[in-house]
Amino acid sequence: MASRLVPKVNSKQGGSPCREKQVALLSPLGRIEISGCESGVHEIKLPKTSLLPSGAEPWVACEVCEGPEEMPEPLQQCTAWLRAYFCEPATTETLPVPALHHPLLQRDSFTRQVLWTLLKDVRFGEAVSYKQLADLAGNSRAARAVGGAMRSNPIPILIPCHRVICSSGASGNYGGGQQMKEWLLSHEKLQKEKLARPGGR
Repeated sequence: MASRLVPKVNSKQGGSPCREKQVALLSPLGRIEISGCESGVHEIKLPKTSLLPSGAEPWVACEVCEGPEEMPEPLQQCTAWLRAYFCEPATTETLPVPALHHPLLQRDSFTRQVLWTLLKDVRFGEAVSYKQLADLAGNSRAARAVGGAMRSNPIPILIPCHRVICSSGASGNYGGGQQMKEWLLSHEKLQKEKLARPGGR
C-alpha cells in the first residue's frame, strides 16, 4: 500500500521555549484563535458561543482580524487552510497542512495515533463512527478511548473531530457545542454535493 503523506510534527530542539504568537480569524463560527510558533501550530480555539449562518453557500469573508505583522509560516499556512475550508472548500486538498507542535502530538500515545489517523484518513464531507476510527487507528475495542481523544483534540477543524459521530448516526458531543458540530457536518455535506454536480466548483 502506498504510504500517505504524514504532516510534520516538530519537536522542541535543545529544550528552548517556543516564541508563541497568536492570530485571530473572523469566521462564520465567530472568532477563531490560533496559536503557534516557528515549529508548528499549538492550538486552535473555537468560540464558546457562535451565531451560525444558515445555508450552503461558502462564507465569503473569512479574514485575519488580529495578529502579528509577521506570522510564523505554520500560522500563515493554518490561517490560509481555514480560510479555504470556509470559503473555497475544494482547495483544501491542495494546500499544505501546517506542522503541528502541541505536546499531545509529540508523545507516542493512542490519542496521538487516533488524531493522526483522523487527519490523514477521514476526508472532507466524510464521517466515521467512534468504533470505525478505533479500527482505523489499530484498536477496534477502543471506541471509548477515541471519544477521549476527540475531547482532548487541541487543533479542531484541521484535525476534524467533528467528523466522528455515533454509530446510531447521531452527531454526538463536540467541544464547540452540538450546534457547531452539526453546522460543520452540514457545511461539508452541502459543499461536497455542490462540487459533485456537473460544472460545480
